[in-house]
Parts: sequence; structure tokens; C-alpha cells
Amino acid sequence: MTVVPYKDSDDNKKAQVANMFDNISPKYDLLNRVLSLGIDIYWRKQALKFFKGHQIKLMLDIATGTADFAIEAQRSLKVEKVIGVDISEGMLSLGRVKLKEKNLTSSIELLSGDSENLQFPDNTFDAITVAFGVRNFENLSKGLKEMHRVLKPGGAVVILEFSKPRVFPVKQIYWFYSNTILPLIGKLISKDASAYTYLPESVQAFPDGKTFTDILASCGFVNTQSKTLTFGIVSAYYGKK
Repeated sequence: MTVVPYKDSDDNKKAQVANMFDNISPKYDLLNRVLSLGIDIYWRKQALKFFKGHQIKLMLDIATGTADFAIEAQRSLKVEKVIGVDISEGMLSLGRVKLKEKNLTSSIELLSGDSENLQFPDNTFDAITVAFGVRNFENLSKGLKEMHRVLKPGGAVVILEFSKPRVFPVKQIYWFYSNTILPLIGKLISKDASAYTYLPESVQAFPDGKTFTDILASCGFVNTQSKTLTFGIVSAYYGKK
């Protein structure tokens, strides 16, 4: 069963996800900091450590949102150029404002784009990043195969995504927070209750851990690895072309 944000809508998942992020974009960054207690910044830094030893000139950041991962990658890895793509124009417009404020418009470019039908030629990028985006794909394997297609041989992908804690009492606390507190805060701040009910539902449905690294391998990636962060709340994944 496909998990979607708006269960009473006839739109497909891709359209619903775009609509959801357009709706919550004005409060997205604030909610990220509040709901993760600021730990999302640490998660991005840890995920990028997978790129140690890689020479990266051109990077693609998929589901870039307001460009937080693109900014962190450009800063910490000294990437010459990052292109961020997203299906939500609401998120992209806020990201462009952020880049202008940080004087990063020459090194980071944000484009409207569909992760499952990327507008780039084969073998274009040295590296690809995705933070909290792959669970929103309508067709997960198609999106991962598109990443593999546009990566140069020897290039790598790093994916950061929520996972399911399995250790007591973290598991119990996490799901109580996700299913009770998070939707309440999300509704109060963003005025879109469905978006923050969808989040824990999509996390629950996502094939995390070894299941996900196996999917990466089935889509052509090699040397697949995963690392859990913050008691398994989040996982970072790596794969090489």
C-alpha cells in the first residue's frame, strides 16, 4: 500500500508530496529545527563523512528542499558546484532566498526537477546526496536507478533517511513522539496536520537498514553501506557506481 499525505485526494503520490511541501514550506526550516531538536544539522554532517577520499567537483542534491544539505556539502566538502533539484517550487523559492543571503548563488543552483525523471545526461555528477527525500519517491527503484544513471563511474551517492529504532526504550519513546507530539506541533506551526501525520506513516513503511542497501545493490550500486545515527532514528546510506 502506498502511503500518501492526503488520503482523500485522487492525486498520485508525487503530486500530493509536491503539494504538501508547497503548503508547509514557509515553516519548514523552523519545524526541522524544532522537531529534531536541532540534531538534523549533526545528521547531515555525519552523512557527508561517507565522501571522505572522494574528489567532488559537481554534486547533485535531490529533493533539495530549502538547500540545507546542498549548503552543508558545499561548505564541508568544498564542492565547486552543487545543483539541487526538487518538485516543490515553494521550497525552492525559499532555498534561493537562503542562498542569496549566504552569497552562495554562484556555487549552488536550484532547479525544478523530478527525481524519478532527472533532466541530466548519463554520467554527469561526481556525487549525489539526498536528505529525507527517498521515502517520498513514488517509485523508489526508479528514483535510485536515475541516480545511478546520472552518476559518473566511480561516483557515489549518500542518502540520509529516517529509520525505525529497534532498541528499548528508544523505540517506544520515538513512536510516541512521532505519532502524538510531532503531528500536534506540526499542525500548530504549519497548519497542515496531514503533513506531519504522513511523516511517521512514511517512516514506518520505508524499507530501512539492510533491506534498503539491498535495494541500492539491485539498482546497480556497489560497496553499499549503512550507518545508524542517534539510536537508529536516522540512517545514512552509501553506494558507489
